[in-house]
Amino acid sequence: MTPETTVLTLAALLWAVQFIAYLAVGHGKIDLNKAIGPRDTEVDRPGASGRMHRALSNMTEGLTLFAIAALVITVTGQSTSFTATAAWIFLIARVLYVPAYALGWTPWRTIIWMAGFLATVAMLLAALF
Repeated sequence: MTPETTVLTLAALLWAVQFIAYLAVGHGKIDLNKAIGPRDTEVDRPGASGRMHRALSNMTEGLTLFAIAALVITVTGQSTSFTATAAWIFLIARVLYVPAYALGWTPWRTIIWMAGFLATVAMLLAALF
């Protein structure tokens, strides 16, 4: 396994942990009938539950782009210390992003997000050049 796919695996596990944390924080705060219903209307997620849900959605989006980068690097045999470092930066940023979002750390949440995003873009550019 390349460092990039190792980080991808760890990032997927982080997604699972975030999902469980979101469920734990939201337990009892979301109307059960709405939660198990068709969700034709937006479910109200108050406070930390809403922040954890948005952080999870953001992780889903970021993980999709990172997975592309990690798999392209791995499949094409372009793993380098640069791409491995970028992958680890992505993961560290995503780990830090959870409390940053949940606790409303402004402007750190955006700075942390940007570090992970730029690390992913760097991996994609490294695959091209």
